[in-house]
Amino acid sequence: MAFMRESDAISGKQAKAYATINGRVEELFYAKSIEATIEKNKVDVPVLGKTNTGSRSAGWKGSGTLTVYYVTSVFRQLMRNFVKTGQDFWFDLQITNEEPNSGSGKQTAMLMGCNLDSIIAAKFDATSDDMLDEEMPFTFSDYDLIDQFNAITGA
Repeated sequence: MAFMRESDAISGKQAKAYATINGRVEELFYAKSIEATIEKNKVDVPVLGKTNTGSRSAGWKGSGTLTVYYVTSVFRQLMRNFVKTGQDFWFDLQITNEEPNSGSGKQTAMLMGCNLDSIIAAKFDATSDDMLDEEMPFTFSDYDLIDQFNAITGA
């Protein structure tokens, strides 16, 4: 029986993330976390003679949350432009996970056509010792894997 080597586990602290906004690459070194999910849209397929209702995939939707320290105005500027002009904005996110000691190598995911749902316009909290952060929910319209993890062999 094989077991995963502890050294093959991936630390999220060593990830790298970049946003490409209007052709300009912004390193998201102030990011705390990102989680993006692809959810299948399924439709019911009742079949004559069966007592269950089957289902099949009919599309997908990509959504996620980017959490950053409250230290950048980049996304507030984009949203401000939308508020003032009605001109929406899209950007791409590239996320790379790589652990130097892991045999799994690295994975680089691209989330394309990202569009923010909301941002925090202004914030403070004089009662907390925690650093200010903000969660920005978003959707995306395309997805790719540029690099894929190696298969790990176990011990």
